[in-house]
Amino acid sequence: MEKSKVYFTTFKTTFTENLLSKLRRLMMTAGIKDIDFEDKYAAIKIHFGEYGNLAFLRPNYAKVVADVVKELGGKPFLTDCNTLYVGSRKNALDHLDTAYANGFSPMTTGCQVIIADGLKGTDEALVPIDGEYVKEAKVGRALMDADILISLTHFKGHEATGFGGAIKNIGMGGGSRAGKMEMHSDSKPNVTTEKCIGCASCTKVCAHTGVTVTDKKAFIDHDKCVGCGRCIGVCPKDAIEPMFNASTERLNCKMAEYTKAICKDRPCFHISLVCDVSPNCDCHAENDIPIIPNVGMFASFDPVALDVACADACNRQPVIAGSVLAENIEKNHGCNHADHFDMTHPDTEWKSCIAHGVKIGLGTDQYELIEI
Repeated sequence: MEKSKVYFTTFKTTFTENLLSKLRRLMMTAGIKDIDFEDKYAAIKIHFGEYGNLAFLRPNYAKVVADVVKELGGKPFLTDCNTLYVGSRKNALDHLDTAYANGFSPMTTGCQVIIADGLKGTDEALVPIDGEYVKEAKVGRALMDADILISLTHFKGHEATGFGGAIKNIGMGGGSRAGKMEMHSDSKPNVTTEKCIGCASCTKVCAHTGVTVTDKKAFIDHDKCVGCGRCIGVCPKDAIEPMFNASTERLNCKMAEYTKAICKDRPCFHISLVCDVSPNCDCHAENDIPIIPNVGMFASFDPVALDVACADACNRQPVIAGSVLAENIEKNHGCNHADHFDMTHPDTEWKSCIAHGVKIGLGTDQYELIEI
């Protein structure tokens, strides 16, 4: 397979070009201007950051992307889907509050912010994919309604998938609550009875009579439950919780198939910023110190090649003293496994996601790095 082009620039600046100007130049050089944006809706898929986390991308970068889209005649909007877990982005109202608190507002970014899967994470489009693991992806509707997809990714470590790159930003981030449930879990949600108040909100949204309330406590019949996750969204006490029990390999493969479903049949462009490389996802309400120094900005039309290029660049970096990575190397008697992400989270791996992405035609792991 022919190598994909991945464009790269460092974070080093001059008196005449700042980081925002460099990002714009990177996008233009990488070919975003070749996409026909005229009067088309462009979804900029981004992670707004959990409240309390400070490692997420600054909204200034999002404004550069939105401004480029508008300059090219498009109609941009920033978007993400609600979370499966309990936190500050579980529903659209809290999610928007968090996005605004973290600096992502129409005033600061120059475009609207839309939570793609609606108020409770149930507004989804069903996208046929007929994959090895996923037959019908459940994706935030606003994300699928867009004519063009741009991913703006904070490349970082991840406690479940090894690292969080473009594929995770699109595939996992683009899944509705039911979609995230499908990727994360091979089973069904459960009720924490101590939290349950017996309000029966869960019974009203279950289309399969899988939830009943007895003695003021909800119960989920796993024989009837289809794992859609709607009961999780409506529970006012967060008493219904998902089971995060999919194997890493299975999770990675599902994530790649969701990315394929979201990207297929429309123009896509991908940007990854490798800075503040925290050991964990921006979904945490905190962030640890970075595991490596800042690397640079990458862009490509190929999300697989982009992720590999970012990972390779990270693995060439020195380890930051005092980080989780440095501590793990010390525990391993000074031995590094030559992969910073595997060493940061030894119980995870990321290569199965790349391999499956190649297998299903999402992209190639062979790339030509072009520095600008």
